[in-house]
Amino acid sequence: MTSTLTTGDPRAAGATAGPAAGKQRRSTLHPYLFIAPFYLLYVLFMLVPIGVALWLSLCEWVGLGTPHWVGLRNYSHLLTDSSFHRALGNTGIYVLVSVLVIVPAALLIAQAINSRGLRARDLWRTAYFVPMVVSPIIVALIFGLIFDRQFGLFNSLLRALFGTGSVDWLGDPTMSKVAISLVMVWRWTGYLTIFFLAGLQNVPRELYEAAALDGASRFRTFVTVTLPALKPVTAFVVVTSFICAAQVFEEPYLLTNGGPAEATLSVAMFIFRAAFERQQFGYAAAAGVVLFVVVFTLSQLFNRLLGIGRIK
Repeated sequence: MTSTLTTGDPRAAGATAGPAAGKQRRSTLHPYLFIAPFYLLYVLFMLVPIGVALWLSLCEWVGLGTPHWVGLRNYSHLLTDSSFHRALGNTGIYVLVSVLVIVPAALLIAQAINSRGLRARDLWRTAYFVPMVVSPIIVALIFGLIFDRQFGLFNSLLRALFGTGSVDWLGDPTMSKVAISLVMVWRWTGYLTIFFLAGLQNVPRELYEAAALDGASRFRTFVTVTLPALKPVTAFVVVTSFICAAQVFEEPYLLTNGGPAEATLSVAMFIFRAAFERQQFGYAAAAGVVLFVVVFTLSQLFNRLLGIGRIK
């Protein structure tokens, strides 16, 4: 008697598994299709411009014709360009004002708005956020009148209080930096306050009640409860304010046009002048690459110092 061993036909098994495997592959690709628009836009509007800027920074181009390859000559010129050095120094001052003045002020204002028993809370929130939505041109016109040497509000107050009011806010190299910094404080503090306020509202009330039971003062409660709970928000706000201040353009451009004698010139203004006033697009691209590298490196340093990557 002959026994017959029945084995499955590989072609039949493949025909059976084929539709199932294809369906599985399609279901695996579905998430990538949903996130594909983000990566497409990221490549088009982030990676491609960065690549073009890197290539253009190694060329000499006036905006028309074919760029001429010059290698690292643009970067070597930046090392000896006194205007670029002044722009870096001024931008450093704006960054320090943003991180050391605007961020603490926003935190204190948010703490005040978040306090219990405050009336018209929504009105205060709106009032502090309004400067962010006002057109920079309107801001420049208003503060141009406020800082006017003869009829400005600040000098009128100085004359009324101290008998002197001849401060040249926009014409003196030192006071012009102070004026730009004051405008930055007025404009950006309310915007950053919103982030701190959102973080404060997420701090559990039980922590404050426990601190009160332990007899902690308001200052100790703020240091031991509020600040640790706001660590993620503080890290985000510090990095955000640093990036914005490093790219500041509207305030010095509209109020002083970078003057007097480049005393308020920022790196962003330097890039604008090189590209659109002198048609040195390759040189401007090199300055932009340097700004990008500095901002990216310091941002990563802030991330590590503030522990953003370790926040759970």
